[in-house]
Amino acid sequence: MRLIDTHCHIHDPGAFPDPEQTIRQALSAGVERIIVVGTGPEDWSMALEFAHGFDQVNAIVGWHPNYTATYRGDLEDLRQALQNPKVLALGEIGLDYHWDYSPPTLQKQALNDQLDLATELDTPVVFHAREAYGDLLDILEARAPHPYLFHCWAGNAEQAQRAVKLDAYFGVDGPITYKKADDLRSVIAALPRERIVLETDSPYMSPVPHRGKLNQPAYVDEVNKGLAAALGVSEEDCARLTTENAERFFWRNE
Repeated sequence: MRLIDTHCHIHDPGAFPDPEQTIRQALSAGVERIIVVGTGPEDWSMALEFAHGFDQVNAIVGWHPNYTATYRGDLEDLRQALQNPKVLALGEIGLDYHWDYSPPTLQKQALNDQLDLATELDTPVVFHAREAYGDLLDILEARAPHPYLFHCWAGNAEQAQRAVKLDAYFGVDGPITYKKADDLRSVIAALPRERIVLETDSPYMSPVPHRGKLNQPAYVDEVNKGLAAALGVSEEDCARLTTENAERFFWRNE
């Protein structure tokens, strides 16, 4: 099976002191491509340096909403980062109302400014949303169509259908395997199958049977198993489907 981990943070040396081993384990599990996520200016540099060190790794970069407290409207460094050949998309950007690290007004300013930049550069966008799907969808529905992917989808059925009308893609990770995630599995199973991709969000949200351990890209095979069961397809078909979807979204110009 060919697998792609479309969202992780393995460039964090505190969590992954031996990245070569982490990538070897991923390759052994069938993971051919890995995308690391830079969440703020300092992290962009780390993500890009990491991606340039491994043929199998690419990056996405953006102002994560939780780190926008220092955002002052200057996107020149982000513009430069997005033009790096290793960068595939702008992200993860969006809204997070669970934490109060940054006021919603500033989160929305950073979000809209980055969406304008994505339109200008014609780059896909990856979203983070936590307890904020309604406001985020309101903003997107008022804008022109654009390639969007919702990382770690956790919205309800009505919100999912709104996102489907935007022709969005949906990231699925560890929670699809959790025993009490029946509602999530029901929502995911109703999505267009050509719009679903796999991710781990390593080092967070390890899938069953690795809960309680540090997550890593090699565990995307367990996410694939959980998604295959939710969709009622074979693991092989699920891997092929999600890999083709990821390649269509992230490598659309190849």
